[in-house]
Amino acid sequence: MRIQIRPTLIFGGKNAKDPAIIDLVWLTSLLRDIDQGKTLMSACKKAGLSYRNVWQKVNEVETALGFKLMERVRGHGSQLSEYAKYLIQFTEDFDEKTHRLGQTSLAHLEEGFALFRNKSEKRWRFVSSSDPIIQAAVSGFEKFELGTAGSGEALERLLNYETDIAGYHVSDLQASKTIAKRLQKEGMQIFPVMKRVQGLMISKGNPLNITGVRDLLRSNIRFINRQKSSGTRLLLDTVLNKEKIDPKKIRGYEHEEFTHTAIATSILAKKADVGMGVKSIAIENGLDFIQLKDELFFLAMSDELAVDKDVVRLIRKIRQLSEEIPGYKSIGLKRQIAGWI
Repeated sequence: MRIQIRPTLIFGGKNAKDPAIIDLVWLTSLLRDIDQGKTLMSACKKAGLSYRNVWQKVNEVETALGFKLMERVRGHGSQLSEYAKYLIQFTEDFDEKTHRLGQTSLAHLEEGFALFRNKSEKRWRFVSSSDPIIQAAVSGFEKFELGTAGSGEALERLLNYETDIAGYHVSDLQASKTIAKRLQKEGMQIFPVMKRVQGLMISKGNPLNITGVRDLLRSNIRFINRQKSSGTRLLLDTVLNKEKIDPKKIRGYEHEEFTHTAIATSILAKKADVGMGVKSIAIENGLDFIQLKDELFFLAMSDELAVDKDVVRLIRKIRQLSEEIPGYKSIGLKRQIAGWI
């Protein structure tokens, strides 16, 4: 990389849409070659332009400046005018004065690039389904920028190259294999990291005596749901379909929140009586919990990123935390995910 400040002639009015532009360094190099005894033809070849093209450019400059740069002398080829020699001297003086400025500017530019490189090297975009362990694990790293989205949205962002890592969870074996097949077709690596328990979070003591999803049909039960793109919403819909329950008959089915914590907060604030979430959030917020189904949580990323040392450390951290928090279990062995990928 280099920085060079070059004088340029621009012909045309201030508001001209297509002004003629002549690089003085190129022009004076051409003139210097002619002054040193080269024919105009050989100078044209060195410049990489046709004889006709060069004469056209020279004529444009002469017309704009109002004086001749070269004179054709019969038997002696082309000779430079005093104006051309002045232009050569001016350009040489300009180059000498700006060379040091260019070197200094290049040093500043390289320093700036280095700073941005260092910043970019520390940040990988990580979009994941809402989970407290994921949030806790990422908080220990500067290199990851975590965003929360439903499992489906996280995967679409990964496949659209809008994120570097996607965190998603599935509870259905066939759905997991379908997702894995699509990811592998796009050259993505899949890492199982933990198993977690999903279920119904309800007020402490279960004052409304809720025992399962069929109780959501009761008129006195206010439900709060997760957003449509979330894996938790998909899990609920799968359970409802299996139980042949019409979602439209559930009071509050259309009311949505975007995280497990937001669901728990709504129940604590008496805005809802029950909502879907992970067991760890229910315990953390002092809520009762009715287990519905286990599910597996995966991370997906490119082959290149899969060998990054910080990504390896992040996966190890997630698995470690999942062994320490109720409602989770670390997974990573092939036998633990047999049939899921």
